[in-house]
Amino acid sequence: MKITAIRTYRAEEFANVLWVHVETDAGITGLGETFYGAEACEAHIHNTLAVRLLGQNPLNIELLHREMVSLPNAQASTGVEYRAASAIDIALWDLFGKVTGQPVHTLLGGQCWDKVRVYNTCAGTRYVRTNKIKPVDTWNLGDAQTSPYEDLDAFMNRADELAENLLENGISAMKIWPFDPAGIENRGMFISAEQMKTALKPFELIRKAVGDKMEIMLEMHSLWNLPTAMEIARAVEPYAPRWYEDPIRMNNAQALAEFARNTNVWTCASETLGSRFAYKDYLDRDAAHVVMADLCWTGGLTEGRKIAALADLHHRPFAPHDCIGPVGFAAAIHMSFSQPNTLIQESVRAFYNGWYRELVTEVPRIEGGYVYPMEGPGLGTELVPQFFERSDLSTRLSEAN
Repeated sequence: MKITAIRTYRAEEFANVLWVHVETDAGITGLGETFYGAEACEAHIHNTLAVRLLGQNPLNIELLHREMVSLPNAQASTGVEYRAASAIDIALWDLFGKVTGQPVHTLLGGQCWDKVRVYNTCAGTRYVRTNKIKPVDTWNLGDAQTSPYEDLDAFMNRADELAENLLENGISAMKIWPFDPAGIENRGMFISAEQMKTALKPFELIRKAVGDKMEIMLEMHSLWNLPTAMEIARAVEPYAPRWYEDPIRMNNAQALAEFARNTNVWTCASETLGSRFAYKDYLDRDAAHVVMADLCWTGGLTEGRKIAALADLHHRPFAPHDCIGPVGFAAAIHMSFSQPNTLIQESVRAFYNGWYRELVTEVPRIEGGYVYPMEGPGLGTELVPQFFERSDLSTRLSEAN
């Protein structure tokens, strides 16, 4: 079997997402995805990777992965090179599953769990849907909403009601980021007493409404300098959060280790890290209690399982990231089921009940606060037929000579 073509797709409405098809002479096609900087990732795939991949055996996944991430500048980052390689790698695993007739989690080592607990990242229906991602400007606070899943507006204004609603639906863990407005306004340099009080309000409302029935993860989006991040951690700690995620920029393991030593709450890091080599530095310095990885950014499923194994070596739980597209979400589900140290799977109900269904044939089944294994060979999902008829769709093709 040989790779005969690589085809990429971008839709203006979902400007952050890039989809890729790896086509073969056996008539089998693998589906992959990456997120953010879609046009740049597309260019790297066709201008740099295609010449190295076309004509190769797609089942030699380790070999092709090494080829893609060993290029100059493609070293331990979540930059364009790694995001592009991630999309191709996910597609190769999907293709492998279709060749063997097995779901990807079986090929990754088999199913470790009958079901995996999820938490709800409290984004809204339009969150990260535009081409602007940082600072996030898709808050839509105060807008007239028609979806029942405008959870970002809810955690900022009605956190108690949101927590009660999630529990009613069996979801007992939620992630929020009420400190972001202050972080963006002050460029992460400080937080005023009034801003602190405002940002703590959701925690107060949740604990008053549901007590300790709800686990709360605090997402800090790498917005803060170290002293201010530790000040926030001290203020939030009485509300017993599950973890603090990315409190500072993930470019200094020693600084994050100092943060981790100064709180009794777990430190989670980080979807912004690329490759197992970056994670090793953080784990060696005791900087992360929970290892989070985004398979669309950190090197795909091939690198993701090595990161999970590295976390297990350090007796750390693994928690795949998802605030991206539907194919990346499916890949994360397969990874979660195949790893013995999976703690919990991120999910966004505004996405899997919303725009994901506009794009793919199958969305993972989530019921009662748990996700269940994807069925069918490969990833178990495809782009819907009407996707290829979109008026805002652009495509690019590289073929073997």
